[in-house]
Amino acid sequence: MKGILLSLSTLALLAGSSNAQQARELRLGVFPNVTHAAGLVGVQRGLFQKELGNVKLVVKEFANGSQINEAFAAGAIDAAYVGPGPAMNAFMRGVPIQVYAGAANAGAVLVGRKDSGLRNVKGLSGKKVAVPTRGSTQDISLRHLLHENGLKATDEGGTVTVVPIDPANMPAAFAGKQVDAALVQEPWGAVMESQGAKLLASEKAIWAGGNYTTTVLVVNTKYAAQNPEAVRGLLRGHLAAITFIGKSNAGAQKAIADQIYAFTGKRPNTAELFKALARTKVTWDINLKTLAEYAQLNKEAGFARDVPDLNRFVDLSVVRGLAK
Repeated sequence: MKGILLSLSTLALLAGSSNAQQARELRLGVFPNVTHAAGLVGVQRGLFQKELGNVKLVVKEFANGSQINEAFAAGAIDAAYVGPGPAMNAFMRGVPIQVYAGAANAGAVLVGRKDSGLRNVKGLSGKKVAVPTRGSTQDISLRHLLHENGLKATDEGGTVTVVPIDPANMPAAFAGKQVDAALVQEPWGAVMESQGAKLLASEKAIWAGGNYTTTVLVVNTKYAAQNPEAVRGLLRGHLAAITFIGKSNAGAQKAIADQIYAFTGKRPNTAELFKALARTKVTWDINLKTLAEYAQLNKEAGFARDVPDLNRFVDLSVVRGLAK
């Protein structure tokens, strides 16, 4: 039965020649984060639109995975870059989505406010720590770090207060002393470091030596079944963006900075982006072993009652074929 479930979206995509292209547009969700570099570069350099042809790309900016899940549930977007945590929680609630590609590994750090006195994770007891949103990939990663260091969040009966704040607003939250630390995606960790914050845990120290998926490309399965050629165009644009980032660090920095500025009105500088990209591996592949471990962490954190069937949640067959 699993084999049948696994192949539904794949068969729809592979049968593109026998399915008429229905879509006039593809609505894509993206965050203003370096972990979404492929999406930012693909949008800014027109790589998606080039591959989509007559299908119009409509870009929608989001700040966190909760917003993405709401948009998918409302039928307001067709595809999105998002963390695996929110994506798997939506999937298990019956939202019709599936992961078609990876987008980034690592790319998140734990930083402490410069006057907080923090030196390491153990010092977070009694402190306030920002994450993008409750149940986000960073929230789950933080709780895992806390548990490894004998700590818990207050909603688990512990002493660490977890505070949801949009990443682009975290530097201002540090400046206003609203929180003491943050586990956040790049470039916002690097931005806060440039403003004096202390690095408490690097992207490699967060989990699995940095070899863990932090962003995936998710597509509405109904849209995929009806519009296989549009989804293939999206994936070709995704691969083109990843190739460009790998070949031109300077070009990638400019495209990322321009798109983040277009979204937020805030422009990370060259030094911040260089550091942020060095901490992030942009890739279409997914480490399924750590994704399975992550699903367990998600369950342990109390955000899900069970773990998803990865054979149904993830289908990399199409992107693998295009990447050859």
